[in-house]
Amino acid sequence: MKALLICSGGFDSVTLAWRLAANNALGALLTFDYGQRHKKEIDAARLCAERLNVPHLVMDIGHIGRQLSGSALTDDIDVPHGHYSEENMKVTVVPNRNAIMLTIAFGVAAARGLDTVALAVHGGDHFIYPDCRPDFIRLFAEMQAQALDGVAEVALLAPYVNTDKTDIARDAARFRVPVADTWSCYEGGEQHCGRCGTCVERIEAMALAGLKDPTSYQDTEFWQQAVARAK
Repeated sequence: MKALLICSGGFDSVTLAWRLAANNALGALLTFDYGQRHKKEIDAARLCAERLNVPHLVMDIGHIGRQLSGSALTDDIDVPHGHYSEENMKVTVVPNRNAIMLTIAFGVAAARGLDTVALAVHGGDHFIYPDCRPDFIRLFAEMQAQALDGVAEVALLAPYVNTDKTDIARDAARFRVPVADTWSCYEGGEQHCGRCGTCVERIEAMALAGLKDPTSYQDTEFWQQAVARAK
């Protein structure tokens, strides 16, 4: 297997990159610039590719992203703070984002002779992101098999789709991922905020896995309140 990994530069996708590389199954990284406010993640993805010595493709789809308005990730809308299970997190949805990225990725993989597209979606995403759910992954793979019938055979690998971010944290430790050099925060500041959904989930996962989180956060206490409120 040689995989084209959709890599945002975040904790999940970078961990999957190191996992694939450890198994000699990583062919290249594909990162999308869709107009997200947290563009620092693109630099994190570039650093990951350099360390793993694989090609890094950056796809500018900002013209598409500008039409997918209404999300706190792309528009001038306050990023909600709290746990991903809270209703206000739905404002972070970018409509059809994964479907668009995957469609492009399958075409790129076929053109470059890679046999797999990899994606680090996980169980914690299921509540608010419909294009991160197991049924979506299964049906999208079936659709692409038809779209590339007779052209190329490209599989879809989403190893975390039926598990949670805690297992990703365990993999990060197992494969010695430089966690501090990944970027998750939706705020896009100089330091992880520690309050947005992805920061809270990241801190929680590391804590549940019993691991020391080397990431620097502006707020190191808020996540416990957010987790308690979500239960």
